[in-house]
Amino acid sequence: MKSSNVEKAYFASGCFWGTEFHFMRAKGVIFTTVGYMGGFIYAPTYQEVCSGVTGHIETTEVVFNPDETSFEELLKLYYETHDFEQIGGQGPDIGEQYQSVVFYIDEEQKLIVEKYKDILTGMGYKVATQLRPATTFWEAEDYHQQYYDKKNGIPYCHTYKKIFK
Repeated sequence: MKSSNVEKAYFASGCFWGTEFHFMRAKGVIFTTVGYMGGFIYAPTYQEVCSGVTGHIETTEVVFNPDETSFEELLKLYYETHDFEQIGGQGPDIGEQYQSVVFYIDEEQKLIVEKYKDILTGMGYKVATQLRPATTFWEAEDYHQQYYDKKNGIPYCHTYKKIFK
């Protein structure tokens, strides 16, 4: 969804609590919401998604002001805050619901992700991140929203590692 000063992006990089933690703090981000995308169950619950049989991926919706940041800058942060080489999960979180996926909303986002996958491959990384078209985003239960802020904690499997200059 694009409008004059608001755009959206959808990033999945393991447990959505850690993904959201980093995006909430990024310049130009207006707000974030954690939820589920990519599956085939209508209005899935956390318990259903955790079962690994719904096809959904834990995803963070990022709403941002393109006058203050860009999809490209957010994509860099995405790659710098998770292990995009890991297949089938993230850290200790293993399962389909924890995969590294960027859900693109338009051709421009798709091309930017493809560009950065090529850049990372050229740097010697084996990029496992999947690129999928965005589908219905199902908001997760309230207790998952801004989880680490509510708990005064920090992510256990999402640490920042500078990759891009």
